[in-house]
Amino acid sequence: MEQDNNAKVLSNFGWRFAERVAAQLITLIVSIVLARILSVEEFGIVSLVTIFLTLAQVFVDSGMANALIQKKETDELDFSSVFYFNLVTGVIIYAILFFVSPFIAKFYKDPALTPMMRVLFVTVIVSGVKNIQQAYVSRKLIFKKFFFSTLIGTIISAFIGIGMAMMHFGAWAVIAQQLSNNIIDTTILWFTVRWRPQKKFSMERLKKLFSFGWKLLVSALLNTLYDNLRDLIIGRKYTKSDLSFYNKGKQIPQIVVYNINTSMNSVLLPVMSKEQNNKEAVKNMMRRTIKVSSYVLLPCMLGLIAVAEPLTSFIFTDKWLPMVPYMRIFCFCYALYPIHTANLNAINAIGRSDIFLKLEIAKKAVGLAGLLISIRFGVLAMAYAMVVTDIICTIINAYPNKGLLDYGYMEQLKDILPNVFVSVTMMGVVLALNYLPITGSLIKLLIMLPVGAGVYIILSKLFKLDSFDYLLQVLNRLLRRK
Repeated sequence: MEQDNNAKVLSNFGWRFAERVAAQLITLIVSIVLARILSVEEFGIVSLVTIFLTLAQVFVDSGMANALIQKKETDELDFSSVFYFNLVTGVIIYAILFFVSPFIAKFYKDPALTPMMRVLFVTVIVSGVKNIQQAYVSRKLIFKKFFFSTLIGTIISAFIGIGMAMMHFGAWAVIAQQLSNNIIDTTILWFTVRWRPQKKFSMERLKKLFSFGWKLLVSALLNTLYDNLRDLIIGRKYTKSDLSFYNKGKQIPQIVVYNINTSMNSVLLPVMSKEQNNKEAVKNMMRRTIKVSSYVLLPCMLGLIAVAEPLTSFIFTDKWLPMVPYMRIFCFCYALYPIHTANLNAINAIGRSDIFLKLEIAKKAVGLAGLLISIRFGVLAMAYAMVVTDIICTIINAYPNKGLLDYGYMEQLKDILPNVFVSVTMMGVVLALNYLPITGSLIKLLIMLPVGAGVYIILSKLFKLDSFDYLLQVLNRLLRRK
């Protein structure tokens, strides 16, 4: 049974990871091109508009997609009921956002935001359809479908965005790229995934799903509000350029982490959920996840801290260098994600969304305290406060699993300490290379990146890291299978 689960997880993780890498790589390239064409202020305008879209999409999902994945047995009536509910919810939310757009624009003292928001908010309706398709794909573990829909949608929308930027459409180019990406993805999924909503609807089924999903909805809303609160404050209290540097600073570390994190989330939740009555199996999967994901993510994040300045100068140009401190701060925060993700997935998988909600409330209280203390000292101080609060939040996330799975924070920390030691050593070596008497940022990167990778692999072999051997075994199995 465990071998079958491992094979299924690896296969679906491979497709999901390939889909995320392809999409994010293209998105990053598009972002780099647009950053060179558009001004820093134009990116700030898009950031303001996107804040409210992100908040709206939480309501469209309503936690129902995760409820469908987590439920032990589902049928067509469950999926159809949630589909119609999400679609109607999306239309209602869009109508509300359409009418409040002028007030949001007035709040930010920029009337030009109104038409931009009204166009971009169409994404809310599209998401109502896409969320159920994604839940079906996750439930059936057919992530291969995601790969092709996402890749095609991302490529076509990339041409749209870059083309409009070159024709001097400004911030509209980014909005068109985001909206078209969502529409194309959803359309392709509609034709490649065979599921269709039936003429069925059950309020009773919806209530049962909502009993689990509402807690995830509140948790997601708290999380999204918290994540975007800094953006709201920066956009209002400081300049659009400040918001651009802050958001651009988290883009690259976010892409790296989300590629791995989203892939693991998508695959592990349904697989863990099927083993929800076997606590030992859930613990073993969680433990392996923390070890492997930290082994992969930590060197990526700490390596990015080391190369942040020459990397920014090379790909975004020197006008974006003020984003470097933010990039380094976000790299540290995202390095903690393996602990966050594994703990929360395990809690959701065994059906304890009540604990999940309590954790979110506790973490947001800690985060808000950090924000309120730091807000008067500037944008950079707000970012540094996140480092402290994120460390506290990892402890909060891990606390329940001491009782639920007999896998507490200290044991988790012990599992990742070898990875931390090797990653920090590698970062120190690469940071020292910044002082080489070399002027070109590209030449520096060509030296720093391979040296960093080489040091990490050598230290992994030297200290016989468990995750290094595990990944080699997995790679060998995949190669033999091919």
